[in-house]
Amino acid sequence: MKQKFAEALKTYRKDVYKVEHDPSELKSLTEESMAFSQDVLDNAYHFHFHKLVDADRAEIINMINNYVLEALLPPIVEKITRRELLLERKLALLVDLMEEALDKIGDGQD
Repeated sequence: MKQKFAEALKTYRKDVYKVEHDPSELKSLTEESMAFSQDVLDNAYHFHFHKLVDADRAEIINMINNYVLEALLPPIVEKITRRELLLERKLALLVDLMEEALDKIGDGQD
């Protein structure tokens, strides 16, 4: 029984390593995260003034908003979505490991 669990754990670790380091997996992960990032950035909120402000102040605020949306936010959103997708894939592998372990426990008691 211990040997079966050790083999299942070894397979899990190998699959996680593959998800983290395999070039094809990394490419698909990057493409998926870029698609999610683009969707998030397309849905970015826009600032609306409640009171009328002078044109200079509105222009400065719009410049800051544009800089944040175009320069600061994209790499942050990309990194967050990439990490989230990587964690989702690792979690799916962990669920498979748990199912396999429970199956082996069920087979061992019969």
